[in-house]
Amino acid sequence: MCCGRNYALFALCFLLPYMVWSQTNSVSIRLQEMNRQPIVGATLRLTDRADTTRHLYALSDTAGTAAFRVTPGKNYGLLVTSVGYKPLRKLIQSGQTSVTFTMEQDNVTLQSVSVVAAKPLVKQEDDKTIVDPEPIAATSTSAYEIMEKTPGVFLDPDGNVYLSSTTPATIYINGREQKMSAADIASILKSLPPNSIERIEILRTPSARYDASGTGGVVNIVLKKGVKLGLTGSVNAGVNQGRFGNQFAGVNLNNTQNGRTMYLNLNYTNRNTYEQVQSNRRFAPDTALTQDAYTTYPAQIAYVGYGVGFELSRKWDLNFDGRFSWNQANSEASNENRIRQLSTGRLLSDNLNEVNNRNRILSFSQGVTTRLKLDTVGSELTTDVSYNFIGTRGLQDFSTRYLQPERPGTLGDGSFTNRRHLLAAQVDLKYKLPAAITLESGVKTTVQNFSSDAAYFTGVNETRQPDRNRTNRFDYRENINAAYVQASRLFGSILLKGGVRLENTNMNGQQRIPADTSFRINRTDLFPYVYLSRRVAKIAGYELRSYLVYRRSITRPAYDYLNPFARYVDQYLYETGNPALRPQFTDNYEANISVEERPIFALGRNYTRDIFTNVVYQDPANRSIAYRTYDNLGVNRETYFRILGAIPPINRYFFVVGAQYNHNEYTGVYENSPLNFSRGSWSFFTFHSFKIDKRSTATMNGFFRTRGQLQFYELSNFGALNLSVNRKFMDDKLMVTLTANDLLFTNYYEFVLKQGSVTADGLRRNDTRRFGLTLRYNFGLRKREERMNMFNVEPPTQ
Repeated sequence: MCCGRNYALFALCFLLPYMVWSQTNSVSIRLQEMNRQPIVGATLRLTDRADTTRHLYALSDTAGTAAFRVTPGKNYGLLVTSVGYKPLRKLIQSGQTSVTFTMEQDNVTLQSVSVVAAKPLVKQEDDKTIVDPEPIAATSTSAYEIMEKTPGVFLDPDGNVYLSSTTPATIYINGREQKMSAADIASILKSLPPNSIERIEILRTPSARYDASGTGGVVNIVLKKGVKLGLTGSVNAGVNQGRFGNQFAGVNLNNTQNGRTMYLNLNYTNRNTYEQVQSNRRFAPDTALTQDAYTTYPAQIAYVGYGVGFELSRKWDLNFDGRFSWNQANSEASNENRIRQLSTGRLLSDNLNEVNNRNRILSFSQGVTTRLKLDTVGSELTTDVSYNFIGTRGLQDFSTRYLQPERPGTLGDGSFTNRRHLLAAQVDLKYKLPAAITLESGVKTTVQNFSSDAAYFTGVNETRQPDRNRTNRFDYRENINAAYVQASRLFGSILLKGGVRLENTNMNGQQRIPADTSFRINRTDLFPYVYLSRRVAKIAGYELRSYLVYRRSITRPAYDYLNPFARYVDQYLYETGNPALRPQFTDNYEANISVEERPIFALGRNYTRDIFTNVVYQDPANRSIAYRTYDNLGVNRETYFRILGAIPPINRYFFVVGAQYNHNEYTGVYENSPLNFSRGSWSFFTFHSFKIDKRSTATMNGFFRTRGQLQFYELSNFGALNLSVNRKFMDDKLMVTLTANDLLFTNYYEFVLKQGSVTADGLRRNDTRRFGLTLRYNFGLRKREERMNMFNVEPPTQ
């Protein structure tokens, strides 16, 4: 019955806009030099000759190609500009579908070139949202901070990235899934310099081309590569200060000539931050445990990103790219634990835990991609092979001092080593068939090996002995094989895309110490995908388009979720896995509307079965001890909608504002009792830009989240307001930026947890309020400047 209502709602949301019918055609424009080499990164402007106020913009890709959707029966004026070439003006006549133009080189010596094109902060491109990180990067010190400020993205304190409020999103870098823990991914994002990101792709309902594991959606971080003419680059350095300080410096080099592209990014960061977690948990009717944990995270990070690309022929290109980072990440934690009798306020126990970690993290990634163009209409065969390694070596010292009642303290130490190897290979074919049909298919295999070896010792009265509660050793192997096929066709103004993905999953985990807790999982699943898009109408000259998407996906439990061995956290809490945990499946339905490829409204629903959630139970043998684990609790229905709007520039000012509402309903069983949980939350974000003069710009961005939710944790209201002012000097080559992040120090929250017999509340805050200064000097040919304007309306020159 529920599914019937979902399909009815799904169909209704999409069919309503079909009262208006319109058609568009696609025109492909290829730009080349006199020697027929493609011209990359050129700016193309298409103007409707019947309405010269209407412009369409695009940038030529690595093949020198750009595509526009145009109205049949109309003629358009084309203007092409590119650094080092003379402007090109041509007429695109009705009925043309593919044209090639040759641009002449400009022999004038270039000193300072500024080509202005309208580039939106957020735009919709078929089934994905594209975010331009450039205005956010100026106020950030790492890619992690950019993600925190990206509209519609929420990061929890553990490093998970959420597009909805139930399941974390899957993180991709350059189109490759990062099969790592949230902590490992957070470490990599913190090592990426902020100006290394070209764009952020948000796919809430990815197509069959992507792995089916992206139940929470996919966030693909696309890194910059060298696409400039000649040798260009930048040098940057900066500091910011909160309670602790961060310092960073880096250099970026790009070189493109004779069909060869090279880039090199170097960055060094010295950072420190803190986290404070205060909590209260009742473990008996008249007894409560109060904990106050304060942790600092000093770290030094060295990062190298590199790549080289070759155009072997007009049809075949080959690219190598890689990343290397060295992270010396330490932590120093102090946790005060007090147990009181509530009726009398009497202190029953008081002790202090101290834990110091010294971690060395090596991360390495290398990828090789090839692309073979099969024809001139867009058919191509691509291959991608990548290898990722992340290794951690750590030392830990811990101690407990018992202040009341007084007794001898305990101390201990340990060492651990983690190694994760991931090899992935995939082949994708896109083929243009007759009748305007595009066929896509591909195969992929990934092999992941993870091993962990930890040895711990404790001491009492100078007696050192093995700690069996912490010592463990295990190996884990995962192999996922996949194949997919999907096809798309334009029926008038309707674009229909449908496909299916088949995935074979093989998991094998084996714990060797302290006991054998081996498990093996083998299963094969099918995942359908349907996408519909249609131009609905023109309002005030702007194209209104509607989209409808359906997708089925899976979330597989990781090894830590399955391993039943108890992992010690402190004397009042431990973690354990659940080997009976089943994967969860999600059906997602979404309808959305965009204007000129700018998303303005979306409505969707996620229906998840066998949802597994992080839960907390009381230890049956000792009620003062709790343990965290994972359980399949039942089903969850999440309904959400998003709205995004912008005000066109008024003189030198414009802004973008958006909001998202999520409502979750859990129905299941918890501690052998019925579970019903319902909660809705709002998220608001905004971005403002004001051009003070020709060289100075002020920006403001921020978010506010009300009645937040993190699985079963109910969060208080929280948010952040960020300000920046930048000014250019030295012929616009030097940019100086002043920043204030979380100016009002509101990016922290209180939480309440009520799960069966567990009742807890507390507060969690970080070192988020920071003031900073960043310097960036560009050398070589000037970087193209692109305005961030939601509706491609350029402000008048002052």
